[in-house]
Amino acid sequence: MHITILAHGSRGDVQPYIALGLGLKEAGHAVRIAAPELFRAFVTGYGLEFAPLAGDPRILMRSAVEEAGGRSGLLRAAPVVLKFATSVALQVIHDARQACQGTEAIIHSLLTTTVGHEIALQMGVPDFSALVFAVFSPTAAFPNPGFPELPLGGWYNRLTHKLFKQVYWHGGRLAYNSVTRGKRDQHPSLSGWPFAASDRWTTPVLYGFSPSVIPKPPDWGEHAHVPGFWSLPSPDPGPPELESFLEAGPPPVCISFGSIITRDANKLTGLALEALARSGQRGVLVTGWGGLTAADLPEQVFAIESVPFDWLFPRVVAAVIHGGIGTTAAAMQAGIPMVVVPFTLDQNFWGERAYRLGVAPKPIPSRKLTAGNLALAIQTVVDDAPLRRRASQLGQTLRSENGVLNAVRVLEGYLDSTPLTTAEALS
Repeated sequence: MHITILAHGSRGDVQPYIALGLGLKEAGHAVRIAAPELFRAFVTGYGLEFAPLAGDPRILMRSAVEEAGGRSGLLRAAPVVLKFATSVALQVIHDARQACQGTEAIIHSLLTTTVGHEIALQMGVPDFSALVFAVFSPTAAFPNPGFPELPLGGWYNRLTHKLFKQVYWHGGRLAYNSVTRGKRDQHPSLSGWPFAASDRWTTPVLYGFSPSVIPKPPDWGEHAHVPGFWSLPSPDPGPPELESFLEAGPPPVCISFGSIITRDANKLTGLALEALARSGQRGVLVTGWGGLTAADLPEQVFAIESVPFDWLFPRVVAAVIHGGIGTTAAAMQAGIPMVVVPFTLDQNFWGERAYRLGVAPKPIPSRKLTAGNLALAIQTVVDDAPLRRRASQLGQTLRSENGVLNAVRVLEGYLDSTPLTTAEALS
């Protein structure tokens, strides 16, 4: 079967779908991944077919950090995301339609939910929502990642999910109507919420995180699944220079803010270096898209733009990260403790989850970060034996799971059992 995966966002938003695509390919399916042009080489390097989607996610990440005022949460970033989405929506719709030509099933990520669902309806093929945080399945168990965790009980948690749904759906519909005004012959009105119950096809949701990190709540329906993290093994090790640095002393602390882009990179780097010095730790700075710089480093610190975390994290004593799902999952799977410094979007949610699991201290919001509190947090994760033991145990559990294989089995179960693969069945 030919399957198209629509994925938009930062590297952490695209990488899990490459892992999922590889799993589907290994199961005998033809897979095409549609993502921003920035990731063409990343996708094709794993032998998957690529199709481009308009928009530069670096613009989105920079705006999410700067315009959200350094405050984490999907809801705070909603206006920024809506502004970005509107600016590229018409071209993304066109690109997504091109990418889905000839496909037999469509898998869509958060930012491509609406367009992916609509194209599936128009083509008469089944669609699946594949997400890396829990946003489209209301529950009393925990709040939507766009809201803070408050001790108000299940009614509050369910309310946050309903509010997010309203913001997402009505905001997306507003953007869609705005960019397609006067073009209804090419872009018909949106059909409705993809996850509403239907006797024809209710879009299933697969969440790419581990049930050991977020167990499936009892109030989620049968169309929501938690197969495990979608981890992408790296085909390459780190460079020899980094290998030599690692072997030259005790395991260092890795500091990486991933796809974060900020004007304060020099300040953040200075804080990180001072915190490492105060805590007496060697360090590896993974500079990413621009959260850190690599200038004027002491000899006990090594800087590199990018390195496979599945290779690096087992070799470090702890990680200081921004709380993106990809980096958080990699640290958890490696069995190392972490310090989470959330900047925006869902990062505080994952920082709080790591804290509640006992593998990290309380998250430090980026706007409150100082060399002092970062040094204290680093010292905690290095010296706290029970915390380190919990991190190691969680890592062992996660490494025994196979989230990609589980997700492929769920997808194939739907595709093998449903007749909804023709335009007649979905019309």
